[in-house]
Amino acid sequence: MLRYVLRRLAMLIGIVFIISVGSFYLIHLLPGNITTVIEGPGASPANQVKLFKLLGLNRPIYEQYFTWIGNVVHGNLGVSFISQTSVASTIRAALPIDLEMILLSQIVSFALAIPLAMRAARKPDSWLDRIFSAGSFTMLSVPNFIVIVILVLFVSVKLGIAHTGPSSYVPFNQDWIVNLESMALPTIALAMGSLVVYFRVLRSDLIATLQEEFITMARSKGISQRRIMWRHAFRPSSVALLGAAGVNIGSLLAGGFIVQYLLNIPGLGYTLIAAINTSDYLLVQGIVLVVSVGVVLINFIFDFVINIVDPRISRE
Repeated sequence: MLRYVLRRLAMLIGIVFIISVGSFYLIHLLPGNITTVIEGPGASPANQVKLFKLLGLNRPIYEQYFTWIGNVVHGNLGVSFISQTSVASTIRAALPIDLEMILLSQIVSFALAIPLAMRAARKPDSWLDRIFSAGSFTMLSVPNFIVIVILVLFVSVKLGIAHTGPSSYVPFNQDWIVNLESMALPTIALAMGSLVVYFRVLRSDLIATLQEEFITMARSKGISQRRIMWRHAFRPSSVALLGAAGVNIGSLLAGGFIVQYLLNIPGLGYTLIAAINTSDYLLVQGIVLVVSVGVVLINFIFDFVINIVDPRISRE
């Protein structure tokens, strides 16, 4: 187990290093001259050269990288050229919104997917199982941004429910009830895709697990179907579910961007798109780095949890 964790940790460090290099070069690959962005198109060539040296862009690229990564390790992602505010502080203000969206959507997804999968797995190919499967295929084919548009038109516009439309977001520390109301639609939109994936993965594994000999033995002892599901079948069937959750939650960290932008929710996605529109290169660089490292860390954590649930994986 320890050897497996150390090997995974070494891979994590290597991947984070590659991400840091890619994030650093991102600012050098973007079109345009960064000095023109800062001083405007009317800046004199002499001032542009002076600013170029002041930013250290005249130094070798590897020196720029090591200076930058040293600052990143100490929590310094630079200062935005556009807003003149710390990139780290901007990300710290927006990140909790993304985390809240992901947490709420996953609570809804697991709360619905697990009992539905258990219900469908009891009698495969029954009329109820077919309804669930057909519904999951339908939900899987609809993108998040289409779902959020439909929800806004129906809930906010047609029904006129308050605090559910665009620009209605309220911070949790300001009013937690209104905050949950404003997060209802993005939570539902993000939860639909997760719900379908979790339902299908868990249903398939439960059907296979229920055919095992230890389940037959449990039934012969007169144990109730509900107890068999929760005490005997769920844990061995949850390995693939946890793997799917790790990939899905990591993708939600980036996949919720379009939902935030459509609803004017000031999370990382909305901030990133605004930074791209204003050519705020350092802010774009910082958000890309944080999101990429976050996705890798989430997958590493779920790998560790999967090994706790099923230690045979580390021995393989």
